[in-house]
Amino acid sequence: MHYDVNPRQPLLEFLTEKELDEIHYATLEVLERVGANVYHPEARELLYSAGARIEDDLRVRIPPYLVEKTLQLAPKRVTLANRLGERTIFLEGAKICFGTGSDLPNTIDHETGQRRKSLLKDVENGALVCDYLDNIDFIMSYAIPSDIHPIMQELYDFYAMMKNSVKPMFLVLPSGRRDMLEYMYEMAVAVAGTRENLEANPFFAIYAEPAGALKHGEGLESVLFCAEHRIPITYPAMIFAGANAPVTMAGAVTMCNAATLVGLVIHQLKNPGAPFIYGGGLVSCLDMKHAIWSYGAPEFTVAGAIMAQLSRRYGLSTWSTGGVTDSKAIDEQAAIEGTNSLLMSALGGGNVIHDVGYLESGMAGSLTFLVMMDEAIALVKRILRSSRVDRETLAVDLIAEVGPDGSFLTKPHTLQHFKQEFWSPRLIDRSNYERWVKQGSLTLQARAQAKVRKILSSHQPVPLPEETLKELERIMHSAERNVLPRAKG
Repeated sequence: MHYDVNPRQPLLEFLTEKELDEIHYATLEVLERVGANVYHPEARELLYSAGARIEDDLRVRIPPYLVEKTLQLAPKRVTLANRLGERTIFLEGAKICFGTGSDLPNTIDHETGQRRKSLLKDVENGALVCDYLDNIDFIMSYAIPSDIHPIMQELYDFYAMMKNSVKPMFLVLPSGRRDMLEYMYEMAVAVAGTRENLEANPFFAIYAEPAGALKHGEGLESVLFCAEHRIPITYPAMIFAGANAPVTMAGAVTMCNAATLVGLVIHQLKNPGAPFIYGGGLVSCLDMKHAIWSYGAPEFTVAGAIMAQLSRRYGLSTWSTGGVTDSKAIDEQAAIEGTNSLLMSALGGGNVIHDVGYLESGMAGSLTFLVMMDEAIALVKRILRSSRVDRETLAVDLIAEVGPDGSFLTKPHTLQHFKQEFWSPRLIDRSNYERWVKQGSLTLQARAQAKVRKILSSHQPVPLPEETLKELERIMHSAERNVLPRAKG
């Protein structure tokens, strides 16, 4: 983290403690009275053995005491290291980290400005740009590489991310395939050196989703695998208020909470104390006019803040979202929605704020927009930073010395403190008109685009050792030989 944590964080709370209790107890009632369809046999057996009731082979009704018990087992602190084994992310209290997202089918090309299908090169470029940016703390794959076979995409993504960045990462495995999880784990061990090193300082976590708030299938394979190997995982449901959940804020949040707690119960039954990140921050409205899940809706950011409040009630770290927009272009709407979502998620108390750089309601990404949002994150961090209040900063003696008609500009106190007190932007322009014209009259988008080009042409990440690269390639070739023929057959 590159800023001082404000001890008063989080600052934004929409519900009272009593209202949070009501959502919690409503969630317990839903899980006991309605239950959830659990399509994974091992997960059903874990729940049944712990006291849950199973009806019609799939419907599992989870008693309140089991939820309360597993909430106590989950760790209150989750850490992630970089691929060098150095711990850099500490998910606890009010600490915040920012990162990109995954699975973007389209990319706004940083050279042409045109929308096109994403490629593996976009995953590589995304990791490289994130490795350079100061305010991006973790990376995700950014793109779905259309030039790679769907079964192999996750392995190629993982390889590209590790090769182009040292930063911690969140991996996604939409298929939930156990064999691919095993290959990914084998690659991670090759980088960490040993299984013990990886467990002590995991440099990646897994992002998985249920099929619905009360439908849990392939995503549970990742939940159980991560619990077994003590790899951190987050398990949020994507809630469309008015479609797969009630249209009311309280009802939609209750459904999201229920989904996450089903995952947490199964996860902790598999391996008590394994690291779990509460899956908040994915509740938004189904826009009834345009039939999209809106990233720019105010309800999205309010729901994220409420989910963060719930996670604090449980003492867990929170998954959240920011730096996102419904805009199809890098325009004024993108800047407004992207910055607003970052600030709201941070003020709401999200610990892991992902999807930075998303356009088009999550259907496209842009490295230019990502660089713009990196600047917005720096601004948000300054807003969140503590302000020291003591005799030195109050400066009463200095005020008395300067008097009503004096200037503070030349005083040593000003020289001593102004760099710490004032945020200095790197991308946002504050020059006068004449200087701006002399420098080319560049817009923010043009400056960000130029920065992307400079990063891609000059930045060199810490390389993986040659023997490690060879081992990673061996594992990937093994997966292609063993998995691809079965997939094509």
